[in-house]
Amino acid sequence: MLFENPQAFKDQPQRSVVIFGMSGVGKTRIANYLRDSRWFHYSVDYRIGTRYMGEHIVDNFKTEAMKSPLLRELLMSDSIYIGSNITFDNLSPLSTYLGKPGDPERGGIAFEEYVRRQRQHRIAEIASMHDTAPFIERAKRVYGYDHFLCDTSGSLCEVVEPDDETDPVMAGLAEHSAILYIREEESHTEELARRFERDPKPMYYNEGFLRDVWADYLRETGDAPDAVDPDAFIRRAYRRLLSWRGPRYRAMAARWGYTATMAEIAEVRDEVDFLDLMGAVIARRG
Repeated sequence: MLFENPQAFKDQPQRSVVIFGMSGVGKTRIANYLRDSRWFHYSVDYRIGTRYMGEHIVDNFKTEAMKSPLLRELLMSDSIYIGSNITFDNLSPLSTYLGKPGDPERGGIAFEEYVRRQRQHRIAEIASMHDTAPFIERAKRVYGYDHFLCDTSGSLCEVVEPDDETDPVMAGLAEHSAILYIREEESHTEELARRFERDPKPMYYNEGFLRDVWADYLRETGDAPDAVDPDAFIRRAYRRLLSWRGPRYRAMAARWGYTATMAEIAEVRDEVDFLDLMGAVIARRG
């Protein structure tokens, strides 16, 4: 939804906004502020980890538990229950399932198994994005929320075609929501990279990009696939990912929505600030 002017957005009786950008740019922080003002918070990562990846995650837990004779006996006799306690603020079960490729002694998994799980995530993310429209209606009908915020995964740009105006995910979102890109600036890009260096987390990657980075890493280090340091590899991949995703995000914003900087997002503290920011970006697109 593109608006003629800021007032047209503010006059909407039911506002719906989809926020996208790199992980760490402030999407969930904004969602938490708006939730306090009676906006429904639809977390795509949470939806992926519960509705679409939940069985994969729990099966992986059970596979590990079955390696213990004690837990195996209890599982086989239905004496214990194993579940995933994923929350908006703790997505560790999903990250743990995605894993990192490399040396199993250092927590890695085989590369092709890693790719298989990445493909599962792609399917789950697309399905979760298509669920946005039903959740807008559900938020109003079941819970009485007038306003809706879709807090997307940082990998949204990997499951769409940014230059295709008929892309089913983006075109579907644009039918019912304003789309806001939070752009990382160069200084923030370095901070995101440093943050990831300190605590490298499993992520979803475009498969072609992933295979290229993996092949380059093996060639440059001379490591065998099962000897790769998993954290060292995903640190390298993340650095390249920042450059890869930027143009894709910008193309999505140029075609379907609006752009705010991380600095502007950092100034938002409540619903009033957010509505003022939306007015500013709408006016800026002009």
